[in-house]
Amino acid sequence: MIIAQITDLHVASTSAPLFGRVDTRGHFRRAIDHLRGISPLPDLLVLTGDLADTGSQEEYRFVREALDQLSIPSFIIPGNHDKREALREVFQHHQYLPRSGYIQYLVSHLPLQLIGLDTLAEGHGHGELCQERLDWLDARLAQADKPVILFMHHPPAATGLDAIDEMGLRVGAERLAEIVLRHRNVERILCGHVHRPISFRWAGTTVCVAPSSAHQATLDLAPGAELTFMMDPPAVGLHQWMPPTGLVSHLSFIGPFSGPHSF
Repeated sequence: MIIAQITDLHVASTSAPLFGRVDTRGHFRRAIDHLRGISPLPDLLVLTGDLADTGSQEEYRFVREALDQLSIPSFIIPGNHDKREALREVFQHHQYLPRSGYIQYLVSHLPLQLIGLDTLAEGHGHGELCQERLDWLDARLAQADKPVILFMHHPPAATGLDAIDEMGLRVGAERLAEIVLRHRNVERILCGHVHRPISFRWAGTTVCVAPSSAHQATLDLAPGAELTFMMDPPAVGLHQWMPPTGLVSHLSFIGPFSGPHSF
């Protein structure tokens, strides 16, 4: 099984470039076209938040129309730029989405179980996991009879990019670590939010942060560095389940590159 991951689309409400530079709509179209051209075609797509830039229904309709071109199922969770009710309204045909409350759910019919977790604190850039959301996760992991991929917008720990880490998971990270450590069946945690490819070991599992489908955060690890962005190549995450190795994660860069060439 191959799982594709796209994150931090930030699709704008008009075709005007975001920040005067970033054509988020065009970038997302190219990401979908790139995904359709991957061989073998991934079995499913997860979108790890910030689908829209302002959370308007118009923005979500643009995303929906692009996703409807895919022949594979897609699963979405909100990021800090998203609005739950607008997202729910436009994607009501996604039967797995809860009709009220937090947007988190279990997908159990695959070789791995997928759990989407809602870290959104509406109106804020940082993420939160309250007792209700964590109790729900604890119960799902206790019932899981397969390895689990947990996907959420905010990474559960600091990444070294101070300006983004200030908007990290401020509430619930310690209990989340306790839950993941206790159950030991979380194969991977897939995240977005940072606009960079990052991986690290945490709570007995591996966290993979995918880059944005549009613009990337500047890689500046100096303490207190200002938050800026670069037009580094966007990418799609590809996560292949390969027993007995486990989940093997790749990046498939989006763009016109020369090759393949024989060595």
